[in-house]
Amino acid sequence: MVRISKQAGNGMTRRGLLQGAAVGGVGIAGASLLPAPTASAVGASNGFVFPGVDVVIDGSHATTDVTLLVREYLARKSEADPDGTMTFFSRNPVTYIDAVLGWSWYDWDSLRTALGQFMPNWPKEGKSYPTRILGNSTGAMVFFTDTAGLFGSSEIRAVGVINFSDRRITRQIDYWDGRHFGISDTAKLRVPTDKFPADFRESTVGETAAQTMKNVSYKLARALRNGDGAGAADLFAPGAVFEDVPAHVQIVGPRSIGSYLTGTASLLPYSGQGTAVRHIVGSATGGGYEWTAADGSASRGVIALELDSWGKITRLTAMWDGSQADDSMLVSLSQKAIER
Repeated sequence: MVRISKQAGNGMTRRGLLQGAAVGGVGIAGASLLPAPTASAVGASNGFVFPGVDVVIDGSHATTDVTLLVREYLARKSEADPDGTMTFFSRNPVTYIDAVLGWSWYDWDSLRTALGQFMPNWPKEGKSYPTRILGNSTGAMVFFTDTAGLFGSSEIRAVGVINFSDRRITRQIDYWDGRHFGISDTAKLRVPTDKFPADFRESTVGETAAQTMKNVSYKLARALRNGDGAGAADLFAPGAVFEDVPAHVQIVGPRSIGSYLTGTASLLPYSGQGTAVRHIVGSATGGGYEWTAADGSASRGVIALELDSWGKITRLTAMWDGSQADDSMLVSLSQKAIER
């Protein structure tokens, strides 16, 4: 079964809502009907909602503590409060990189200075809010949206790979689709190629992901590197969903997923011999890995994974910079999703 989707991975499905309600321990579905809380009430027992935004955070594959921590962090960011936002970051080590634009900060003071320059210019109603969180308090994949006006005329729907130590962020790398933001707007903001960071500082935080997440990530990455769609399909649960955000493709079921991965082995930027795992985060049920590619349309990106209790993939979301790919490649990726 194949569905061509809009910006996948940032909505709240009925399945995810019900799962989140079961995991969260509080009445999430009921909480979504409550008036939006003020930012000062963000830590209250009001379910996984977000102040000022009509959204229910999908925390079905995250621990409650990291969901609340991320919500508090982004609520403070949404208040355009540089000092408050920086209380969520470690003094040392700290790394923050935008993997699309190449903007980078490697110490607390420089990041604080940057926020102090950005935030006063944000629109009053601007928000940076989470929609889905995968992982635990050591590391998580955070799907979040920066509304229009924060960093340009369009919204940014990103996946942040975040490492934590003692409830402080030690490393955050943001991946998003430059086509959704606008190809020309993205190009204007991107640093020159010779200035783009080569080291994403994963060595400063180490590999703390759960062993199950590591095992699945490495097996999947190896199958994709070898163009082994059938081997990759074996890692998926019967009702699994595969979604590639820049390609606007969603596929359901291992057989169809395997067929698609076989047919696109030479097209997908995270498939082929030049690909490698950069860093893994998450728990035994939610997380994923950053990847790099020596060749192809995009040189870096992220694979977010939801796993069931047997370690099978129930949902895979791929995020990379589609502005680096030409139209014909994206058309080919869509055509390969047509089943026969």
